Amino acid sequence: MNRYKELQDMLASFEKDFEKFYDKQNKSAGTRVRKAMNELKRKAQEIRKEVQEMKTTETAAA
Repeated sequence: MNRYKELQDMLASFEKDFEKFYDKQNKSAGTRVRKAMNELKRKAQEIRKEVQEMKTTETAAA
């Protein structure tokens, strides 16, 4: 569940920039939102890889 908490914390840290961009049309916040989405993508890929490795290890052990 630690990974899930990491994702929740990451998303919460992006909230203000999302509000600034979507509600106030702040272009600088839009740049930060794009950067945040890239970070989220990297974290998601990392978790996907970890899950696959765990599945593979479990299958090999069985």
